[in-house]
Amino acid sequence: MTSTGAARPQSRAEQAAVDQAGGFEAVFLDPVGQAVQQRWADAAMTVAFEDLPPVSAFPVVPGRRWGPGPWWSATTGRHVAAGSNAMRTQLMVLDRDPDVTGLAGRPVRLLWRNRRGQVRSWVPQLFARRADGTALLADCPSHPEAGGERAVKAAEAVAQARADVGWTYQRIPPLEDVLAANLKWLAGYRHPRNADRPGLAAAVAEAFRRPRPLIEGTEAVGDPIEVLPCVFHALWHGRLTAGLNTPLHERILVGPPGWSDPSKKQGAG
Repeated sequence: MTSTGAARPQSRAEQAAVDQAGGFEAVFLDPVGQAVQQRWADAAMTVAFEDLPPVSAFPVVPGRRWGPGPWWSATTGRHVAAGSNAMRTQLMVLDRDPDVTGLAGRPVRLLWRNRRGQVRSWVPQLFARRADGTALLADCPSHPEAGGERAVKAAEAVAQARADVGWTYQRIPPLEDVLAANLKWLAGYRHPRNADRPGLAAAVAEAFRRPRPLIEGTEAVGDPIEVLPCVFHALWHGRLTAGLNTPLHERILVGPPGWSDPSKKQGAG
């Protein structure tokens, strides 16, 4: 696909062709692993896709450095199936989003008929449930042209399907290398165990009540070997903030939630 953002909505003629063919169907696995096919509009309103396993396995591509595997989600406390390094990176972004309440990998297959009456299908790589009950369907290509023409056509159809139920669909572009590297580092401290002993998280928050260099605030609390994991844990969860579009280092400014260095155009962390 050539688009890197939200897919282009279908034209009126394309919408009519889908509608005349009976609209979209959803295929997913029930709790005992049996495939269920249901009208998409009904499934979107009643099925907790965030709790479902992949409807089909992620493909293994010979020679690729990164393959399918689980991602432990700090949001849900469970593993999410991930099919590629690009998808894991986007899972990291969504796992930090306070508006996201659930995540799943490939939980639903969408079926529809094209204008020739041929059955077509697509399995979006990622599902994210939002706090308001709506959801995001997403694909995570490693480069803009991944998937080719088939992905283009599928994105058009999925964009219509999500619009029918008030959800969103995106083909999410890869993160910049520095931001991705910083998130991967902080992700290593996402587990609650890194909050450590009682009172440490509160002391860390107090130390960075006003922005100051990372190492200064850390040493103000205690031994960096003990304190740094708690600081990184707080940065992951947004309880502290730092610019993440430049490499993390001991002098990077860290502050309270919502703070950002006005002298630099940096991503919030």
